[in-house]
Amino acid sequence: MGENDDRVSAARDEGFGVFLVGMRIDRLRAVRGGLPVAAAAPRMVREQAPAGLLGSRYLRDGWQGPTIVQYWASFEALERYVAAPGTEHRRRWQRFDARAAESDAIGIWHETSLVESYETVYRHVPPHGLGAAGSELVPADAERETAAGRLGRDPDGAPFTPDGEVSG
Repeated sequence: MGENDDRVSAARDEGFGVFLVGMRIDRLRAVRGGLPVAAAAPRMVREQAPAGLLGSRYLRDGWQGPTIVQYWASFEALERYVAAPGTEHRRRWQRFDARAAESDAIGIWHETSLVESYETVYRHVPPHGLGAAGSELVPADAERETAAGRLGRDPDGAPFTPDGEVSG
């Protein structure tokens, strides 16, 4: 049994941002060059929390490098953090970028998504992703029983209007 015996879903009133960032090591002998950036990741996450980071999760992509999934309160919060001078991120990025000009053995990638509509469900597991990122957990029953309901849509996929009627 996991931590939730009941079906629950993450509930968040506002939209949010999802930021994926990863490192790719193309030559095994270059692993050492990526260690300073990877080692700084926990410090960056601690620094990001007050800046609007809701939560993050590390994923492993084989031996080639890690991927970090981050949930941000907004794109603007992420953008302010990335642009702020004197942050761990800024120091590490400038150092990495200077080295990257000399070698293509290690690469960095990222993707940013703005999310207005989402759905989640957790049962017999601790919440992951958005559910672990400080969102309220609510029972996944009644209108939240199905993925369509959790997305605010009727079973045929049409969005609900504010008065609960199905639109067009």
